[in-house]
Amino acid sequence: MDQFDEATKKELATFVDHEQAQARVNASIHKFTDMCWDKCITGVPGNSFSRSESSCLANCVDRFLDTSLFMVKQIENRRQSQ
Repeated sequence: MDQFDEATKKELATFVDHEQAQARVNASIHKFTDMCWDKCITGVPGNSFSRSESSCLANCVDRFLDTSLFMVKQIENRRQSQ
């Protein structure tokens, strides 16, 4: 890293931060997909989900998104108050 100027170092740090944030988002998506699948899919899936499975999956994803948005807002509020 010593061979790079300050602007390049800053750009690389920003890139790495962005990639790490994207990796965290992807990990969260995989986690909630597994959680919702385990909760909602009770049998062997066929060509389509049953009505109850579809409803359960939609509700599970909605709750996950609601919770995620709530947490992001709380973090933003804390950062602004500091």
